[in-house]
Parts: sequence; C-alpha cells; structure tokens
Amino acid sequence: MLTKTTTRTLNNSIRAAAFSKITASRAQHTLPQLPYAYDALEPSISKEIMTLHHTKHHQTYVNGLNAAEESLTKLQSQEASPETIKAVISLQPALKFNGGGHINHSLFWKNLAPPGSEQTKLPAGSKFAHAVEQDFGSLENLKKAVNTKTAAVQGSGWGWLGYNKTTQKLEVVTTANQDPLLSHVPIIGIDIWVKPDYLNAIWNVINLEEASKRYDAAL
Repeated sequence: MLTKTTTRTLNNSIRAAAFSKITASRAQHTLPQLPYAYDALEPSISKEIMTLHHTKHHQTYVNGLNAAEESLTKLQSQEASPETIKAVISLQPALKFNGGGHINHSLFWKNLAPPGSEQTKLPAGSKFAHAVEQDFGSLENLKKAVNTKTAAVQGSGWGWLGYNKTTQKLEVVTTANQDPLLSHVPIIGIDIWVKPDYLNAIWNVINLEEASKRYDAAL
C-alpha cells in the first residue's frame, strides 16, 4: 500500500519526467533571417543600426521569450498551489514584452525593402492602393498621418497602419513598448527609434508590396 509520502514522491517524479519530455520537444523560438543584406537599406537605415537592431535587440527578445516559456512550462508541470499561481502570473509581463518584441520585429523586417526597389512602390490598381486613396486621400497623406501620431508616442513604442475589421478601414494606431497590435490587423509597423528624421527616412524603405499582401489577407 502506498503512503502519502510515497505517492507524492511518485507524482513529483512523473511531473519531472513529463516536464523534461515537454521541454525537450518544445520548439525554441529563433531569430529569423533578414530577407536582405544588413547594408541593403542604406542610406535610409545604416548597416550598423540594422546589425545592432537585428542581432542584439531582436535576439534579446527571442532569448527572453524562450526563457519565460520554459519557466511557464516548468510551473505548469508542478502541483497546483497559490504559490504556483502567483509565479505563473508573475511571468506574464516577461511573456508579453519578449513575445511582443519577437512578433513585432519579425513583422518589421518583412516590412522593409531596399530604397528605390519595386517593393517600395504602391502597387497600382491593388485593393490596398484603393483603400489608401479612400481612407487617406493619398499615400503622402497616409505617411503624414502615421508620422504625426507615431512621433507623439512617449518613450519607446510602435506606430501602426492597421486594418480595422469592424469599420473595414485602414487606421493609424500606436502601441507602447513592445506591445503587439491586437485591435487591428497589422499592415505596416514602425519601431520608434530616432524621431522625426527616422520617421521621414523610413518611408524610403517601407515595403508597400508586403503591405498590400497583408491588406489582401486581412480582407
């Protein structure tokens, strides 16, 4: 007959084994490769900035997200208790910050293209081009609206051109820190660095072809 102590020890062993199996099989988030060279966006964004932003900043979010998820998986394998619940809750900020940073930057890299390339031109006759004209009057008006609202963000954050499924319109919204965009479908996202010169220069490398594809998918 098993005693309570023996049962508890057995249960703990089972949980530990299950955790090891889950941890071993859980796919680790990895840093996505850029679809262009680090110097491809010059002179709008320098090679040094792109290298730092991608290999240091984004990698930090990836590492933080993997660590937070591993801690969460470990907690979920433990016996339920008030202490375990508190520990799970305490992980939420790290999951949100690092998860948002990873999601946002993975989108951001595809958001950019070499200056002067066909990808940086608004696809003529596309549904996206029609929506830009309908909701903003022109691409220049859209850029001005995005830059004005984004420049007003205090500290770090993101400026977004998002598609509102309720109003069925393109709208400019912002999020703080690394918060992901949840209220709209992200069409274009801009990580706020140096403003306003950065905001003006980045439109030279915004991939409007990719934005058009995202808009089609949002519909």
